[in-house]
Amino acid sequence: MAPNNQTARNRSDFQFAALVLCTGMLIGLRYHLALWTFGEHGFSELSDRLPYWDFTNLWAGGRMALDGHVALLFDVDGYRAALRLMFSPDLPNQEWSYPPSILVFGAPLALLPIFSAYFIWTFGTVFCLWLAVRPLKLGALAEAAILVCPAVFVNAIFGQNGALTTALLIGGMAVAPRRPIVAGLLFGLLTIKPHLGILVPFCLLASGNWRAIAAAALSSAALFMLTGASLGFDVWRLFWTETRPLMTAILEAPYPQPYQSNAATMFFLARACGSGLTVAYAMQAVATIAAISAAFWIWLPWRQMRHGERVVLTAVLATLATPYGYSYDTIGLAAAVAYLFSTRSAMPRIFLALIWLYPGIAHLVNNAGLGIGVLVPLSLSGWMLVDIRRREGGTLGSRASGSGAQ
Repeated sequence: MAPNNQTARNRSDFQFAALVLCTGMLIGLRYHLALWTFGEHGFSELSDRLPYWDFTNLWAGGRMALDGHVALLFDVDGYRAALRLMFSPDLPNQEWSYPPSILVFGAPLALLPIFSAYFIWTFGTVFCLWLAVRPLKLGALAEAAILVCPAVFVNAIFGQNGALTTALLIGGMAVAPRRPIVAGLLFGLLTIKPHLGILVPFCLLASGNWRAIAAAALSSAALFMLTGASLGFDVWRLFWTETRPLMTAILEAPYPQPYQSNAATMFFLARACGSGLTVAYAMQAVATIAAISAAFWIWLPWRQMRHGERVVLTAVLATLATPYGYSYDTIGLAAAVAYLFSTRSAMPRIFLALIWLYPGIAHLVNNAGLGIGVLVPLSLSGWMLVDIRRREGGTLGSRASGSGAQ
């Protein structure tokens, strides 16, 4: 059910939104200019490595798979040596960190030169994001704003997959009631970053969408089988015995580490506060359970809310549910901000502006030792949940008054 308190935004609101949008774009463009300015060793002045950054892993992994050397992905020293042969003997250390199923994207891209592949990957995944937000019916301007939000710029800077995973999550959630089979296919693809899809099964269970659950299970199994059939099923054993422990070690590394400057989870907040691993995992467990509970609650069919509101709130909660999340994984917050700006005239615009801009300055805050990135999705999801509860209370009160007057 649609909320009844929607009113049009005034001219001042749109002027403020334009200012925030331009500010975010200028921040993003400034970093991209530094990204593509090279130092004396041929590395980016921004990252001190190749400007493709994390995309080099996806492209090189695809190249190794095509060349029949997929086992190198699970040999840290061999993988780093292979990267240095491909790119530069001075290349900083990098690790393979993905499930082997992501090579369904990496292998075709590796047929192209890396710059062309990076260009197609970056703009192709943003195009997928646009397709995913269209069912929310926010309007062309709001959709365009999401595509140029600071989190999208950060995602492109890292050569990461945040635009794609957000598209798979939002796109699947958006079409789940009407096209459950398509939704299940999208959720199956989301297993390339499984920790970002923690909430999906709970949302589908709450809504009783058994067809989407079945389609998701089948598409996940099909992706598993396709990967094993094309690369050898041993890649899954190696992923479990080599890649998974490596990524756990990276997650649990002493705080601070350079790569933690863009972290945005409860686990990293605990570490930034000086807590040990036990406390950090306990705090993350609380956040994960709370996110699961909230997602289940909002997907119950009788909730008094629009479907689009369910979708964007789930995208926000997804960033709370995982211990392994960074600013390039927070594009869903921009979708939520655009949705709220379009549908809630009473939403504090300064609050929305800070959430919108935060991914572009997250590294500055974290490098100052604050580590408070998780408070951004936490505060946004908290506001939205309270607003839903308030509206439902108001609706029930109105119904009771109407019944008493009859």
